[in-house]
Amino acid sequence: MTPVYRQPYPVPGVIWASLPIPALLVGLDGRVAEVNPAGEIFLNLSSRALMGQPVLDRLVIDAPMEEAFSRARKNQSPIFINDVDVTTGERAPVQCNLQIAPMNDNADFLMVLISPRDIADRLGRSMSVKSAAKSAIGMAEMLAHEIKNPLAGISGAAQLLSMGLNAEDRELTDLIVEETRRIVKLLEQVEQFGNVRPPERRAVNIHDALDRARKSAMVGFAAHMQIIEDYDPSLPPTYADPDQLMQVFLNLIKNAAEACKTTGTTIRLRTFYDLSLRLRRKLGKPSVLPLNVEIIDDGPGIAPEIAADIFEPFVSGRENGTGLGLALVSKIISDHEGWIQVDSVPGRTVFRVSLPVAPKSMEAD
Repeated sequence: MTPVYRQPYPVPGVIWASLPIPALLVGLDGRVAEVNPAGEIFLNLSSRALMGQPVLDRLVIDAPMEEAFSRARKNQSPIFINDVDVTTGERAPVQCNLQIAPMNDNADFLMVLISPRDIADRLGRSMSVKSAAKSAIGMAEMLAHEIKNPLAGISGAAQLLSMGLNAEDRELTDLIVEETRRIVKLLEQVEQFGNVRPPERRAVNIHDALDRARKSAMVGFAAHMQIIEDYDPSLPPTYADPDQLMQVFLNLIKNAAEACKTTGTTIRLRTFYDLSLRLRRKLGKPSVLPLNVEIIDDGPGIAPEIAADIFEPFVSGRENGTGLGLALVSKIISDHEGWIQVDSVPGRTVFRVSLPVAPKSMEAD
């Protein structure tokens, strides 16, 4: 057997393991001498498999990295490379910021820090979405109240007029009644968006909420779809309102089913545990969101022009969509101190919901 390669370099274990971004130590020969847990996740390989491998065989970086390594060693100063595409060859390129720095007590080693830009950008967008959702709620309640009453009067007047008209003219009054009813139905959806109560959180089994949503979808809008369950049964309970969590999953499955009407046939529900996502709150220590649920469809994908704003109120990729379903999902997840993101290319769209673990003092619902 080929011996495991490891250059001797003492890395403080606690600090190294606590780094929230991928980090590697690279020796003079350009091989990986050490990798932290976040780096293992990013490269989807264990430290044992990475040790001794040429770093540029495992990472494809759209930048002159050999030149950057040489300059960092020669000048004994850090180098920053911003906005470059990084991939492992098995995943789509991710735009990252790189930091390359020589180790002060051993110049033969370089530390390479990889900061994926997509996480920071999405976190910023999620905060703005939460604010936009609150503004939309106030506007939704005002619109529903101010418009529904006049519409009822218009519909009633049209019905009275129709009593004295011939069949040809009644078609016009019937159109007025039909259209006012359609608008009232739309306003009721807007009212629902504005009337979400604060979550009543307790320990909840994610798979129970997913199963309720799946069964509801299968007897309704997703009856024509194949829904595949890919669950990690060992997941601990999350801290959530079970009804609101079920509503989130139902909305996401419905969104996937509607996206697949023309080209796709399959929805995959996947759950897994991942410690890499930590959100820093305004007060207190960062919260860990290790419980992940993915709703994956094989539809045409999200139009690029709306992809960055898909969780904003009134943004929709469907011709007759209200643009409130995903905004509601975003608001509920935000109220649960979680995070939602989407990755979409033609043929594969993934909505990922990340949630906290329930406090240990609680028992599963």
